[in-house]
Amino acid sequence: MRHLEVPAIEYTQGTKPKHRLFCFAIDGKHIADFATVARVGRDDKTTLFGYQRPEVLNHIKEIRGYLETAENPMIPNAIVVAFNGSVKFSALDLKGEDGPGRIGILRIPTPEDPELPRPGWIVDGQQRTAAIREADIKSFPICVVGFVAASESEQREHFVRVNSAKPLPKDLIFELLPATEGVLSRQLMSKREPARVAGVLNAHPDSPFKGRIRMPTCPRGVISYSAVLRMLEHSFRDGALYEIATLNSEAKAEKEMLAFLFDYWSAVADTFDAAWKLAPKKSRLTHGCGMLAIGYLMEEIAHTVGNSKNDRQAAFRRELNKIARACAWTEGEWELAPDIRRKWNDIQNTPRDIALLTNYLLAAYRKARG
Repeated sequence: MRHLEVPAIEYTQGTKPKHRLFCFAIDGKHIADFATVARVGRDDKTTLFGYQRPEVLNHIKEIRGYLETAENPMIPNAIVVAFNGSVKFSALDLKGEDGPGRIGILRIPTPEDPELPRPGWIVDGQQRTAAIREADIKSFPICVVGFVAASESEQREHFVRVNSAKPLPKDLIFELLPATEGVLSRQLMSKREPARVAGVLNAHPDSPFKGRIRMPTCPRGVISYSAVLRMLEHSFRDGALYEIATLNSEAKAEKEMLAFLFDYWSAVADTFDAAWKLAPKKSRLTHGCGMLAIGYLMEEIAHTVGNSKNDRQAAFRRELNKIARACAWTEGEWELAPDIRRKWNDIQNTPRDIALLTNYLLAAYRKARG
């Protein structure tokens, strides 16, 4: 096994246990010798792996063009790499009077076989790394900040922390949340459980959503991931899913929540069969606005149907049939209010239209229910 030995500064952050970090400079052309990118995806069992988005080609092209054409190019921000425990640091007998770090040599394994796993994973800076790698230049030194991560879950945690405040695709951040064990911001924590359930809805073979939610690991999906998350968040906060979670143990609640969601959304798919099969451009049911409105209606119908699980899906279908004629998912007009009429596809995914359609469906259901 070959090793790369670089001068580095080791320092620690946090407490119990402290995080070990290493700061060093290296030719960016050699980062691929010891670090790779953990692409986000799902295996055959739908288990999430990795955490990085695909390379953004336009961004790489811009950085590469800058490196190749600028008179004196500079990239001062560091590449962040998560290392496994195979890296070794040997301190030298040198220490500044005021600095918290130790100067030494960092020894990084660099497998000769390109098929063998690398000891590092790029947490932040994959576009810069790719641009340096592909640029028509002999070399380009760049700063790397590395840390030792005990698991892929810890890598994901740091990836989410580093990137949640940047203009990364929010859907990627949300899909990673369920596999991130650390304590995050309150806003992100509130989305963790809805994101986990959304992932199951999109992957489970019995789910009416199977493969239809557009997620980073399911780019061919047509239903908005953010709309599904908002629907689930609402239900977790003060709806049917909150009630299920309150009445059951944690282990049982998960099973009960999925059974409830499968029953309701299967009833939606059966009641509005043609509209459910179409993409959002041809159906306002699978559009973000429709998903949220029919999702909010779920809470009202769940209250009507009650806690009985006996033929619950059929009960949901009976209730949804009461508003079927009032819906214009694929043609016709919505008479949202006495003075508000909209062509079927003029409903947009805006707060005002979502509120209008939700109130319209609730009013139609209450009127039909008597």
